[in-house]
Amino acid sequence: MERDIVIIGGGPGGYVAAIKAAQLGNKVTLVESDRIGGTCLNWGCIPTKALYKNAEIIKTLKNIDQFGISIEGFKIDMEKIHKRKDDVVGKLVNGIEQVLSSYDIETIDGIGSLKDRNRVLVRLNNGEEREISTKNIIIATGSKPSVPPIKGVDLDGVHTSDYFINSREIPKRLAIVGGGVIGLEFANIYNELGSTVTILGSEIIKNVDKDISKRMASYLKRNKIKLALKTRAKEIRKEDGELIVVGDKKGKEITTKADSVLLAVGRKPVLEGLNLDNVGVEYDKYGIKVDDHFRTNIDNIYAIGDVIGGVMLAHVASHEGIIAVEKIMGIEKDIDHDIVPACIFVSPEIAQVGLTEEKAKEKGIDYKKSKFMIGANGKALAMGETQGMVKVLSKGEDNTIIGVHIMGPHASSLIHEGALAVYNKLNVKDIEHTIHAHPTLSESFFEGVLGLEDRAIHMAKPKK
Repeated sequence: MERDIVIIGGGPGGYVAAIKAAQLGNKVTLVESDRIGGTCLNWGCIPTKALYKNAEIIKTLKNIDQFGISIEGFKIDMEKIHKRKDDVVGKLVNGIEQVLSSYDIETIDGIGSLKDRNRVLVRLNNGEEREISTKNIIIATGSKPSVPPIKGVDLDGVHTSDYFINSREIPKRLAIVGGGVIGLEFANIYNELGSTVTILGSEIIKNVDKDISKRMASYLKRNKIKLALKTRAKEIRKEDGELIVVGDKKGKEITTKADSVLLAVGRKPVLEGLNLDNVGVEYDKYGIKVDDHFRTNIDNIYAIGDVIGGVMLAHVASHEGIIAVEKIMGIEKDIDHDIVPACIFVSPEIAQVGLTEEKAKEKGIDYKKSKFMIGANGKALAMGETQGMVKVLSKGEDNTIIGVHIMGPHASSLIHEGALAVYNKLNVKDIEHTIHAHPTLSESFFEGVLGLEDRAIHMAKPKK
């Protein structure tokens, strides 16, 4: 029986597209070689956030005296930590499988490839093959960790994030190659677990507003995470049973000794085995090429998520899946792929949406900026989490908000008011006339916005 839509890949792009397609009345088949949920649920977003929670608790225990509580000590049980993490992942995966089943979405365990524009060939996990006829195809095969082309990456003890997400070991010394989101999150986790962590990279989270990245770099150092910045790893070698990462810093060789090395230099699209060339789907090393509605050069074949490169975030893939399905169904929407909230789960959290100050300058925008320190927020003080700030950018006579950047507790939740403001082109008065509850962390955003017009209540009067 011919299907309306076959989706190759069951991650947050693929399974969301499948559910949306079924809601719109399509007969849908979802092909996934591993577990439903893809990298995000099984190897990335969810398990790392479960481990991040452990790191948060350990940090609280280390500083518990400030709350008037004394404890004799605590032990870290990695087996129990990972069991909890696996239970969290399992509950989410099972829940999604039940939702898919409720919509009568056919799920197939296997590796899908394009036979032609209307047929998908699936090599089932049991070794058999199945051919599926379909009107439309959505490719959502995601991404995998990149491995830098340097000598020694195949040495024992050198791994990508896929290994560390399930590792029961706490290395005494951990070297992380890469200062991006993945590297930073694992640095935070293993630092709290007790590892001595060194990050080697060009800079810390380069796409984040510089005021935020500088503060985070200082905070990392205060928390005894070593930073070897403006450094390019060029070799890993093993001597006397220990790993040595050799880096180049402005022509000077530096070395970092470690017991384990995490390669965290980004991710790359999974294109292998899709048979794109034979069908004529255009792609390059950055991913499959698509238009604004995620249609490839073959008009009934779409691609979404990490496999098209660009912003590799789970929520972006999910949004793209919905847009692609709606396009198939003839639903046209105005979309803006640039306004995407992004979060980094370290302590304190980082989140941003819209333009950074550097991008605003690059675009020649006449902008204003305001900063509100989290330490001046009553709820943050009560929580004992006072590090960070809210930075807001605006433009125009009415101060339309164009960028929001937060470093502080629960930044990943707070950012969505900023996302609504940027997406809907709200200005200072729009936010000012919205009452914010007290005492809440959200007041920090409120104060940051008012600071654009020098009307913040809990900021000192600006000097002229």
